[in-house]
Amino acid sequence: MALYESVIIGRQDLTNAQFETLVAEFVSIIQKQKGEIKKTEYWGLRTLAYKINKNRKGHYCMLNIDGPSEAIIEYERLLGLNEDVIRYLTMRINKIDENDSPLMNNKQDRYKNEFTHDNTNLSDSNEIQP
Repeated sequence: MALYESVIIGRQDLTNAQFETLVAEFVSIIQKQKGEIKKTEYWGLRTLAYKINKNRKGHYCMLNIDGPSEAIIEYERLLGLNEDVIRYLTMRINKIDENDSPLMNNKQDRYKNEFTHDNTNLSDSNEIQP
């Protein structure tokens, strides 16, 4: 079976519980088609880059799927028919990354990592080194 990564964007007016049940419905569809969910990440309510169907925000969820192509075809067909789903994207991947995605990291952790990486070669003096 092939490995897939799928991102679902749900409408902003859904509650977290409603969006979780929506994702659970799609997970059950994949499992009925003999597919398996390897990893699930809920990225939260995020601002969209542009308005989509009068929505400025959306609930994001990423699924890593191990399943046959027939399961993915049915999964995407039902995603397109569901009016609570704004957008979705499914891509075939070579392997599943076991680490958290960059969107799961805390903003403070990202800032701290950038700060420590940028300033590792700075000396104590304020002079510019040639």
